Amino acid sequence: MHKLKSIMPLVLATAWLSVAAAGANKKATQSHEADRAIVGSKADALWRHPDDIASRNLFYGPGGKEHQPHGPFTFVKEDLDGTNPKFVVKDPDGMKWKVKLGQEARPETAASRMMWAAGYFADEDYLVPILRVRDMPSRLKRGQQFINPDGSMNDARLKREPEDEKKVGGWRWRNAPFVGTREFNGLRVMMALINNWDLKDTNNAIRERLGPSGSDLRYLLSDLGASFGTARRDWPVIIAKGCLDSYRQSKFIVDATPYYVNFAVPGRPSIKIMVNPRSYFGRTRFRWIGRHIPREDARWMGQLLARLSPEQIRDAFRAAGYGPGEVEGFAMIVENRIAQLKAL
Repeated sequence: MHKLKSIMPLVLATAWLSVAAAGANKKATQSHEADRAIVGSKADALWRHPDDIASRNLFYGPGGKEHQPHGPFTFVKEDLDGTNPKFVVKDPDGMKWKVKLGQEARPETAASRMMWAAGYFADEDYLVPILRVRDMPSRLKRGQQFINPDGSMNDARLKREPEDEKKVGGWRWRNAPFVGTREFNGLRVMMALINNWDLKDTNNAIRERLGPSGSDLRYLLSDLGASFGTARRDWPVIIAKGCLDSYRQSKFIVDATPYYVNFAVPGRPSIKIMVNPRSYFGRTRFRWIGRHIPREDARWMGQLLARLSPEQIRDAFRAAGYGPGEVEGFAMIVENRIAQLKAL
């Protein structure tokens, strides 16, 4: 009896702590669910359900046939941001277009269409096989090697820059307002699908689109040029971006557990990049983007993309100026990767 009396306070204290802990856990769960609801409500700034995915025209992309560029074009100014040569031109209607030359022009055009097909915001990109521009300077600071003796340029990517849309900021992968949502994880899957290894935060943009009912914020990747090549930054650049052989030889899914999937993109940079230690270690920090992605979210993206027809997928690469053999090669790899996702 004495022993019972001596342990009763301990029993009562334990019981009280259990009740308190249960209450705290319930509040924490409710708080977490509330946070998820708030985050989920912001996901429409990143992704919107593509109800018409099976009928979307991937040859013309998000801008459609009606927005495709038409000349004559007039030089406005050179753009020295980023690593690829760019400049701005204006068409007869006063619409401004940002021209990108070099290795990224074709893969970026195809990538913009795949992103748009999946429901993500993407730039209105078009590839112009032969571009001529009036009032070009006698020499560009960057990209002069891409200008032919007659002043024309081959395979130029033109990005439409409408007046009712402006960049209002950037966003970071680590602290995006929709981290943890299915839509955010789907974006991570898309990076692996298209082998976009250049995931620096500086490539992320927040755009404001003005409309009759007010402004509309859109989170997107403003640079998709490092796609459809290797799974990591490599050298020479010709194998790292828009290279069918590299895309074919790269890994997609590294491993999968019953709950999570790890992708190869973005991979650790090639040892050749160690000549620039800051770039090498800086890019290594982004490897988490392709890791530990919920299996159900990866499967969800595969099921969504599986609604695309073989013709739609091939149109994305035709729009990028690839020849028949490359179109078929890229498309077959994309189809195989979609099948892997759907089977998870």
